Amino acid sequence: MRKVYNKISQIVGNVITVKAPGVAYEELAEITTRRNKSLAQVIKMEGDMVSLQVFAGSRGVSINDEVRFLGHPMQVTFSDDMLGRIFDGAGNPRDKGPLLTENLIPVAGPSVNPSKRIIPRKMIRTNIPMIDVFNSLVVSQKLPIFSVSGEPYNELLARIALQAEVDMIILGGIGLKYDEYMNFKNVLEKGGALTRSIFFMNTASDPIVESLMVPDLSLAVAEKFALKGKEVLVLLTDMTNFADAMKEIAITMEQVPSNRGYPGDLYSQLAARYEKAVDFEGAGSITILAVTTMPGDDVTHPVPDNTGYITEGQFYLHNGYIDPFGSLSRLKQQVNSAEKSRKDHRAIMDGMIQLYAQYMETEEKRSMGFRMSNWDQKLLKYGGLFRNQMMDLSVNIPLEEALDRGWQILAECFTSEETRLRTELIQEFWPTNGK
Repeated sequence: MRKVYNKISQIVGNVITVKAPGVAYEELAEITTRRNKSLAQVIKMEGDMVSLQVFAGSRGVSINDEVRFLGHPMQVTFSDDMLGRIFDGAGNPRDKGPLLTENLIPVAGPSVNPSKRIIPRKMIRTNIPMIDVFNSLVVSQKLPIFSVSGEPYNELLARIALQAEVDMIILGGIGLKYDEYMNFKNVLEKGGALTRSIFFMNTASDPIVESLMVPDLSLAVAEKFALKGKEVLVLLTDMTNFADAMKEIAITMEQVPSNRGYPGDLYSQLAARYEKAVDFEGAGSITILAVTTMPGDDVTHPVPDNTGYITEGQFYLHNGYIDPFGSLSRLKQQVNSAEKSRKDHRAIMDGMIQLYAQYMETEEKRSMGFRMSNWDQKLLKYGGLFRNQMMDLSVNIPLEEALDRGWQILAECFTSEETRLRTELIQEFWPTNGK
């Protein structure tokens, strides 16, 4: 029997407090006001005193309103009918489509037992050379995209959603501007990828508690599809907004703050979401790419700092490029071997990055007024070609074509001996019009 109370003890911000014995942490409640009904969730318990975060905000809620506990935590529907649909941070339709209420599943369950996980061994191709060639994305990997406000990280996510070789995309937007949300929708719809996608979108004007629900909704649905055999790519943006929502609620609850005001369990909260990445034996997988903006481009900020301990590398989006030095995929060695991609993959990856590092040193020398040698001139030409033909985010080519382009760039700038690549690879892959 559902517990009903009509005496609210306290209203602080969007948090209400009720004396209600026998309820559970994260249990949902329905608040009935004179004008409407709204959901709330238990976020703190001290004896019989229960604090609930009101999803739609506490405006219009009075101390005599009815609070009805539902006896279960947050749930979300799960079915193939979700494909092509857009939902808000509470799991309700945002696209004016029908409300889906069948086959409800719990949200925010435990992650998969590590002993049951498969070692990552398959590449997810994106047709973006700076990912496929230099920092390959691997099935069941969890990777953040470190960036700052103003960088095209949402555009990058949209491209990955369009081009990634997976069965389906689940896109979770946290605190997005309305035009960012519409851009995702329009890009995927125009590219024909909306039918294999599910959106959970929380905009900046929506209730802040929904910011906390978006990752859990996205990952709960992803897990069910993965168990059905689907290769699922979960894209989240922006996890810093998720952490800021945690911080705001913690302040409302008068919790003792930790580093820069964030709650002390920030690491655990982030890890609980990222650890959902998994490859199931005999079924599908969940791969997670999550934008993490760094205030002031500060990688020591608590959100990117904690994220770095949890994830398996990062993509660093800087000045409109995926930076080859700040980016790292710790699992790329699992998929860029001769058996998994092509036998020249690692050689091109290492050789081109080494030469690009020399180009950066030469660029610094030129800016200081040093005289450029013949070798410096070659490096400057190489750096320009590398940026335009490999690093530019508009480049859209398959892995094999990207490797061939790498050889072509090397041949335009250097002799085969200057590249220091293995002789047998040069004999097989060096362009016939090269030096």
